Amino acid sequence: MAQEHADASHRSVPLGRRLARLLLTSPTRQSVTERECVARFLAAEPALAATSRWVKAMDLLLRKKTKASLNSLLDIGERTLLAKFAMGFRRDLSAIKNALATPWTTSPVEGQINKLKMIKRTMYGRAGFQLLRARILHAN
Repeated sequence: MAQEHADASHRSVPLGRRLARLLLTSPTRQSVTERECVARFLAAEPALAATSRWVKAMDLLLRKKTKASLNSLLDIGERTLLAKFAMGFRRDLSAIKNALATPWTTSPVEGQINKLKMIKRTMYGRAGFQLLRARILHAN
C-alpha cells in the first residue's frame, strides 16, 4: 500500500499542450497544485522559465498591442528555447509591424471563407457551381 501512495504522488510530467497551458495560464486561474508544479518546473529549468517569460511578453505585445519593442523582444526570443520560432517572426517583421500599427482585422473575411469551404466540402462531387451558389446565397 505504501508503494501505491508513492506512485500516486509522482504523477507523470505533463507534456505538449498540457504543459504549455500550465506555463502560460495566469497563476490566479490555476489551482494550488498547478502553481506548485509550475514553480518546480521553472526552478528546475531556467531556460524554460526564460522561454515562458518571453512567450507571455510576446502574447501581450500581439494581443494587447503593448508598447514593448518588437525588435528587443525578438532579440530576447532568439536566446530562448523557441529561437527558431523567433527567427521566423523576424522574417515576417514588416507584416507584424503593420498588424500592430493598424486597427484592421481580417477576422470577418476569414469567417466567411471558412463557411464557404465547409459548404463546398459537404457538397464535394455532388453538384456544380450553380448549386454551390444557391446554397451560399440561401445560407446568408
